[in-house]
Amino acid sequence: MTAMRTFIRFVDQINYRIGRVAMYGIFVMMAILLWSSVSKMFFNPSLWTLEMAQFAMVAYYILGGPYSIQMGSNVRMDLLYGGWSTRRKAAVDTITVLFLIFYLVVLLWGGIDSTAYSFKYGGERSPTVWRPYLWPIKVIMCFGIVLMLLQACSELFKDILRLRGEEIDHVV
Repeated sequence: MTAMRTFIRFVDQINYRIGRVAMYGIFVMMAILLWSSVSKMFFNPSLWTLEMAQFAMVAYYILGGPYSIQMGSNVRMDLLYGGWSTRRKAAVDTITVLFLIFYLVVLLWGGIDSTAYSFKYGGERSPTVWRPYLWPIKVIMCFGIVLMLLQACSELFKDILRLRGEEIDHVV
């Protein structure tokens, strides 16, 4: 149980810090889209803004996902879940998080394969006019999926501890 608590504390601290930094990514995306609007009105339109905003949105979403799970702000069906006891919620969450872990492992497998393809063939590029390299965003996606997988395991361990009747310290 000590190993579980150490793992939970370590993963939660990492994802909390990364999530707090990643939440400012929305301002990066807003700045890019603002520049896109300004450049279309007063200068020659920038070709890179839309795709760069998409990359910023992917980084924002994928790096903020583990933080969202940790804070419990992910979407749940509260029709039944909200009225359940803490122990029953933990029992159901223990089962459902296994599906999430399976999904994330498959997603990571595909992400690593896609990233390796990007590196193997001399730097895969986007088929747009700007033609940026795709490996940086693919590396960020794989990193975010690993963080999400670690957070899902942390949530599984928390649920196991709750089922045993133990309290879990929250990282803030």
